[in-house]
Amino acid sequence: MSRQSIEECVRYSLEKYLADLDGESATNVYEMVMRTVEKPVLEVVMRHAANNQSQAAGMLGINRNTLRKKLSDHGLL
Repeated sequence: MSRQSIEECVRYSLEKYLADLDGESATNVYEMVMRTVEKPVLEVVMRHAANNQSQAAGMLGINRNTLRKKLSDHGLL
């Protein structure tokens, strides 16, 4: 799947979400999207790195301590 395909999936899902609000006001959309996307990203990268946190942090371009906090926040530790 290309980067463009991922962008298209996010765009489609967000458009559908907003349309489903049926005129209701949307709030905290950015936070909702980031929380929704972050967990599967962490799960896939950790699996690809065979649960090696240092390797996964490197793949994600974040500090290992930051990764540990995110994993903990999502109940993945």
